[in-house]
Amino acid sequence: MQKISRRQFLSLCAGAVVLGGGWVLARGRILPELRDRTAAALGRGRVTYLRQIVAQDNAAARTIMWQSPASLVAPAVELTRGEVAETQRFPAEEEAFTEDGVTVYLYTAQVTGLERGARYRYRVAAGEERGGWTPLQADDGGAFRALIFPDSQSSDYAGWRELAQMARQRNPDARFFINMGDLVDNGEDHTQWNAWLDGVEGIIDTIPIAPLMGNHETYDKQWQVREPVAYLREFALPGNGSKEYDRRYYSFDYGPVHFLVLDTQQGEEQERHPHITEAQEAWFRSDVQRTRQPWKVVLMHKDPLQYRIHGRPERGEGFSEEGKLWMPLFDAAGIDLVLSAHLHTYRNRGHIKGFERSAEGPLYILTGVAGDVRYPGLWVDHALDEVVAPQPETDNYLTLDADEDMLIVRCFLPDGTQIDEAAVKKT
Repeated sequence: MQKISRRQFLSLCAGAVVLGGGWVLARGRILPELRDRTAAALGRGRVTYLRQIVAQDNAAARTIMWQSPASLVAPAVELTRGEVAETQRFPAEEEAFTEDGVTVYLYTAQVTGLERGARYRYRVAAGEERGGWTPLQADDGGAFRALIFPDSQSSDYAGWRELAQMARQRNPDARFFINMGDLVDNGEDHTQWNAWLDGVEGIIDTIPIAPLMGNHETYDKQWQVREPVAYLREFALPGNGSKEYDRRYYSFDYGPVHFLVLDTQQGEEQERHPHITEAQEAWFRSDVQRTRQPWKVVLMHKDPLQYRIHGRPERGEGFSEEGKLWMPLFDAAGIDLVLSAHLHTYRNRGHIKGFERSAEGPLYILTGVAGDVRYPGLWVDHALDEVVAPQPETDNYLTLDADEDMLIVRCFLPDGTQIDEAAVKKT
């Protein structure tokens, strides 16, 4: 694929007409043949980046978000089922958000009272205006497939867009998707957030996302650590019972799986939030004890293993600080699968317990890279690595298939070639 610069890519995005859920979400000029359709929707460019966010219980609820360059009158989400004309209305909260010198209005609506497994359509409403309908399906509690994208941070998000769109085309039955942290390269750069969201248009509005916060979400434009301001506002995630640490870590259920999403940025956060480690540990213990789901899966950005680096003999092989902290808790909690990221390489480590290979421990998979930031020839293979992506590595994505009896993780190259498969079975 011929590469273009980030500036060229963003220029193309700004001039494009984006179609989402049957209505125009335009940030640039509008093609003449679409003017009537736009006028019948919610105005030109009035709604951008429509998105679904996972709820704690996705069989009963869903969070809908969008953005606008100007404040909307009486913003809401309307919901209908099948062809039924009657609609339910869910008011949206408005927040004016200024970042990187740009102000947008963020809207969040909590859609509740869904019927398990039911298929719905939703649309944005503002005053007397209405958008077009977009599909929304409630979790039925049964088997599902999810898409998993590793770090998507990029210098040019055209590759991210291509990977995400092709993965979705190959998996039209995917019920939601996960982004494993470092969604963007710089958390303060609003053009990168726009480019990331452009990459998943047509996906994120039709199925929900479960995002993780990575260390790059905590950087300002001078590459200094700061609060992850944009990330915490872009995604209205399930609550964790803490006002100070809200949206940094959370859990949710889908099908037979309970997902625990960790915040592994304690190093970046220690100065501002010195007690976050203890608070998150306590939350983890309490949360995992409450679940009655057959499967427990952990999603964490930073990897629990430590790799030697070519040319750096002083760095030993072993376990990272995150691994030393969390792996004993995973063992005690009976976690089935641990997915991590951060190192931009795909590695299947098999099952580990007590810091050594053991069939009784969780399956550990380092998910790889979905953006164009690569570390070729950097890592020395770890003794616990069972499968390593073909070298030199390109980007990749994964699927997770889950039912009552089995979890199956598969890893694919951008062209759809499968490079690994790992399963966890109930005994």
